[in-house]
Amino acid sequence: MQDENVIDYGPLTGLIGTWKGNKGKDLAPEPDGTENNEFYETIVFTAADDLANAEEENLSAVHYVQKVRRITNDKVLHQETGYWMWEQGTDNVIHSLTIPRGICVLAGGKVIEESKQTLFNVEAQVGSEQWPIIQSTFLQQKAKVKSYTQQVTLSGNSLHYTQNMLLDIYGRSFDHTDTSTLTKVNE
Repeated sequence: MQDENVIDYGPLTGLIGTWKGNKGKDLAPEPDGTENNEFYETIVFTAADDLANAEEENLSAVHYVQKVRRITNDKVLHQETGYWMWEQGTDNVIHSLTIPRGICVLAGGKVIEESKQTLFNVEAQVGSEQWPIIQSTFLQQKAKVKSYTQQVTLSGNSLHYTQNMLLDIYGRSFDHTDTSTLTKVNE
């Protein structure tokens, strides 16, 4: 008999724990071109419980905190917190995130579970009613995020991600991309 208090985290189960990586690549905009940064990071995922929306949609959630530092000078390059949610019984996933520059993203998409890996693919866009991006007035005027995409591949104790934010910045469009591979260091 299964314990009624056990939560089914489905494809999110493998995320729970502490992850570290030191081979990240960040391609960021500069007024006169592009900045390339190498970084190291830690992401901590914790079980956040399950919940029901309108007594119909059953979600499982994991909360995370991510801290990214430049390899060259150890300065914080990026911080983020949010939730990954799985709609139980479906292949739907939701990624909600907040970046302390005045950006909140609610991205949605699908999860594909294969024999040895789990793939999460989500996206959001400014103006979307379903998967929106919200940002401060300053960012809307000076560094507007127009779209967000993220692909995460989870394979055992290895997590790889690629994400892209299409920005309107410095009078041009810019694909701000980050890619990294992390290893789970504890559960």
